[in-house]
Amino acid sequence: MTSFVGRHRELTELAGLLAAARLVTVTGPGGVGKSRLALRAAARAAGAFPDGTRLVEVSPVQDPLLLGHAVLEALRLTDGTARAPLDVLTEQLAGQRLLIVLDGCEHLVPACAELAEALLRALPGLRVLATSRAELRAAGEHLYTLAPLPVGPVRPGPLPDAVRLFADRARAAVPGFEVTPANAEAIAQLCRRLDGIPLAVELAAGRLRALSVEQITARLDDRFRLLTGGSRTALPRHQTLRTTIGWSHELCTVQERLLWARLSAFAGAFDLEAAEYVCAGGGLEPDDLLDLVSELVGKSVVLREESAFGVRFRLLDTLREYGLHWLRAAGEERRLLRRHRDWYLGVATWGEVEWFGPRQAETAERTGLAHANLRAALEFCLAEPGEEQLALLLAGTLWFYWVGCGHLGEGRHWLDRALALAPEPTEARAKALWVTGYMATLQGDLVAARPALEECRRQALDTGDDRALAYAVHRQGCAALIGDEPVRAAELFEEALWHYRTIGELNSNVLMAMFELGIAYLFQGDQESGELWLAQVRELCEEHGEQWAYAYGLYALAYSHWMNGEVRLARAQARESVRLNHLFHDLLGIVLAIDLLALLETEPTGPGTPGDLREARVLQGAAHRIWQAVGKPFFGSRTFNGPHRHCEERARIGLTEQEFADCFALGTRLDLDAAVHRALGGDGRPDGPGPLPGPRAAPPAPQPAPVGNS
Repeated sequence: MTSFVGRHRELTELAGLLAAARLVTVTGPGGVGKSRLALRAAARAAGAFPDGTRLVEVSPVQDPLLLGHAVLEALRLTDGTARAPLDVLTEQLAGQRLLIVLDGCEHLVPACAELAEALLRALPGLRVLATSRAELRAAGEHLYTLAPLPVGPVRPGPLPDAVRLFADRARAAVPGFEVTPANAEAIAQLCRRLDGIPLAVELAAGRLRALSVEQITARLDDRFRLLTGGSRTALPRHQTLRTTIGWSHELCTVQERLLWARLSAFAGAFDLEAAEYVCAGGGLEPDDLLDLVSELVGKSVVLREESAFGVRFRLLDTLREYGLHWLRAAGEERRLLRRHRDWYLGVATWGEVEWFGPRQAETAERTGLAHANLRAALEFCLAEPGEEQLALLLAGTLWFYWVGCGHLGEGRHWLDRALALAPEPTEARAKALWVTGYMATLQGDLVAARPALEECRRQALDTGDDRALAYAVHRQGCAALIGDEPVRAAELFEEALWHYRTIGELNSNVLMAMFELGIAYLFQGDQESGELWLAQVRELCEEHGEQWAYAYGLYALAYSHWMNGEVRLARAQARESVRLNHLFHDLLGIVLAIDLLALLETEPTGPGTPGDLREARVLQGAAHRIWQAVGKPFFGSRTFNGPHRHCEERARIGLTEQEFADCFALGTRLDLDAAVHRALGGDGRPDGPGPLPGPRAAPPAPQPAPVGNS
């Protein structure tokens, strides 16, 4: 959003290091411009990395155990498996040539070093560019220490970089500001006093709204003495930066300082409504928050960002740390973190309600924007004695985000921690248990799923919790379904739906139970009963504007139409299932539909028009890659594996061994977006090893049969 000033030599040197070394860490004090330099260098080097350059913002991640999940998320490789994120990364990135920028590693140095070293050892085509106030001390690390901007004397000709930066930012604060012979030396003196640290220079330039250059310089002396606390051993650069921030803090009004401290409770971006709820009271009137936030934006304390849902705000990490110091000094940290937790518990609760309705996609995006703050709220609940039940409630309420938006692995991380801390039988624990069992089932981890669901069922019976009983029985049906027991699954789904009707429950979970009951009947060969339930799912989804369960219903309907030989209709519904699931980033829904589309590609599209076995095999390869990010392929279920097995058998008969292998390999090279594009009928073909053989006719299609009987 602002210009990049100077650093030409540094960019050249960093480019040389990136060309020669696989791990480069840009170090230096806070505010010196490490992130900006690294991002600019990565952009310049992009041409050398055909598989892309990716930014991982480490600073919002506080738990080292979540670092791998954050990297997966930044690379759009959703961690939905029960495996360690490192295993997922090494598998998904195998053979790729790409650059990963790990930005802001200083608070997670050991974890970042371990992850970087492990990835670099496993992936020869990977390079890592890190930024950190401290070196990582990982094997093969090359350090690049970034110095402040040069100040130097002001002479005729180009201005020193620090002075240029001050002038550029000053023009934003005071339109028409220029460096003149009359003020040049005063600006240079100010920049020298700030050691040329870019953040300090930018903050000083922002004060020109109220002070002259000379006044700003004059006010620095007292602030140096005040904020260094008399220490003569602290690094001068750290003294200078802290002094600059502290001086900026003192130039704020009492109310602005108080708001600055309270805003430090947020771990990521936030909107005005969140700030009003969390920060108002105790000296800050709600009606004043808008003006106060605007003032802090104007003073370069708070950053303003645009989003699909309007303006959002955030604090720079350095400024947030400074605010937290004052929040703790005021004895307000726990109170503010509780209010922060309460707001984001509300975000999760409202999201769960809104998930069932026409605003599902918007709910998914809004919850994604709140992800960093939801993590902070969960971490607070788990670290603060007495808050364990709220940790269970928050993690369980977010089931729709963990499951529907592709965060199974992280969801289980939070729930496992919360369940371990709060063993007493409560309503919150019951919900956490069925959510955990549900997610473990989707990952194909029935060893973990079944005990959790049975504990939930027993507790529900003991405590009279009818809602928990309905969900426990429902998810036990899911476990039976992927455990290749469709008859038992149907019985459990019928029982769960009876419980849902008794308590008046109707939401996405209930519709999913109907879908799952329909598919259970299809797997038994009872197509009539299955289609009746699927028709009911479709009708209710259309009535309520529900798209997520609708996408799964379309998958089942496509399967049913394939059984009837209605290939064109089946293909249209399977593609719409892919499209809708991609809207939510639901990898499970995407991969099930793509595997079905692969089978449909083997079917003749009309008289004399054979199926495309090559394309079927490409889609199978693409699905195989996605399954690695979901969990066990087809949940480890023989029943769900049926379409894949049918397709594979047909392709093996109609293709040569080389064609069979080459087409599959081509599919495995498609990333998620390319795979979806291809499944929807687009080309999506990456540059391969060479042209594939021409199409061959499909063998005679066997009579479609229920997958469970194949």
